Amino acid sequence: QVQLVESGGGLVQPGGSLRLSCAASGSIFSINVMGWYRQAPGKERELVAAITNGGTTNYADSVKGRFTISRDHAKNTVYLQMNSLKPEDTAVYYCNYEDYSKVYWGQGTQVTVSS
Repeated sequence: QVQLVESGGGLVQPGGSLRLSCAASGSIFSINVMGWYRQAPGKERELVAAITNGGTTNYADSVKGRFTISRDHAKNTVYLQMNSLKPEDTAVYYCNYEDYSKVYWGQGTQVTVSS
C-alpha cells in the first residue's frame, strides 16, 4: 500500500501562484513515477505533469512554461509549482503514484482560479 497526502490547494486570482505538495508513504518502489492529474466539472481527468524517480518530466501542453513539477526523494514528496494561473486551471488536482505493479491516487485538492 502507498498513501498519498496532498496539500496546497485553494482560491487564487488569475495570474497568481500556488504550490501543491504530495507526500508519499508506505511500500514505495525505487523505480516509480509520480504526478499530478486534474479533473474539472464535466470533464475527464487529465495529466498535468509527471516526474520519474530519475527526474524526467512530462507536462501537458496547456501548462508548459507555467507549471513546474519537482520531487524531494528524501521526503518522498512531489511538488507542483503553478504560476500564471488561469480560470481554466480550476479543477480538483489529484496526486498519482505508479510503479511496475500498482497505481495509487490521492484524495484530491481543489484549486479555484477566480477574481
